[in-house]
Amino acid sequence: MSLVGHVLGRIASAVLLAVVAAFFALPMLWLASAPFDAHPSITVSLPEFTLDNFRAILDNPYALGSIGNSIIQAGGAAALVVVLAALAAYALSRVRVPGRDALLYVLLLLSSVVTGTAAMVPIFELASRLNLVDTHLGVVLTVSGGLLPAAIFILKDFMDATPTSYEESARVFGASPLQILRHIVVPVVRPGLATIAVWAVANVWGGFLLQYILLRDPEKSPGSVVLYTLYTEGGQPNLSLVSTFSLLYSLPVVLMYLFVSSRYGFRFHGGIKR
Repeated sequence: MSLVGHVLGRIASAVLLAVVAAFFALPMLWLASAPFDAHPSITVSLPEFTLDNFRAILDNPYALGSIGNSIIQAGGAAALVVVLAALAAYALSRVRVPGRDALLYVLLLLSSVVTGTAAMVPIFELASRLNLVDTHLGVVLTVSGGLLPAAIFILKDFMDATPTSYEESARVFGASPLQILRHIVVPVVRPGLATIAVWAVANVWGGFLLQYILLRDPEKSPGSVVLYTLYTEGGQPNLSLVSTFSLLYSLPVVLMYLFVSSRYGFRFHGGIKR
C-alpha cells in the first residue's frame, strides 16, 4: 500500500504541476500565435498565418518610436536609481547615523503608502512648475523618486554583507571613499546592482498612469501608453494590433532577462561568492 500510495502521490503531483504550467503557458502561447493569425480571438487555435498585423503596426506612426521612448525612460530611471541607491546604501551601511534604521523603514513605508496615484496631483503640480511636463526627464525623475526608497532598502543588505577588510586595506593606501566604492564595493555587490536595475526597468516598463499624465506629445509616449490607443472607441481591443504590439513590446524585456540570467543566473546575494 505504501508503494501504491507513493506512486499515486507522484502522479497527483505531476498532474497538479501540469495544470499549473498550462495555466501560465496558455497566455504566452496565445501571445506567440495571435500576432501571426489573420483573425485572432481570445481562444488558442491554429493561426491562419499572415504578416499583415506586423505591417499594420509598422504603419502606425507612434508604435516603434514608443518602444524607443520606453527604453529611454526605463534605462534612464534604472541608471539614476542604481547610482543614487548605491551611494545612499553605502553611506547608510558604513556610517553609524542615529536613527538610521528607523529612517529606512519610514522611507520604505511612505513609498508604499503614498503611491503614485495618491500623489499624482502634487507630482503634476511640481512637474509643471519645474517645466518637466511633456519631457522624458520629468518621467525619469518622478519614477526614480518613487523607486529610490525601496532600492536603498534592498541594496543596503548587499552593502552590509560585504567585508570591510578590503576597504580598510584600500584606505591605508590612500584611496578616497568614492574610489573605494567604485573599485572595491561595486564589483562585490554587482549582483545587487543588477537586481535593482532589473527591478527598476520592469517597474518603469509597465508603468502607465504617470506617463499618461505627464506626457502630452504622442511622439514621446512610451509603449504602455501607445498600447492603450490600439483599442476601439467603444473600449474593445483590436486583438490583431494589441497582440502584435505586445509581442514586440515584450522583446526588449525578454532580451534583458536572458542577458542578466546568463551573467548571474538570478542567483543574487550580497557579499562574496562562496
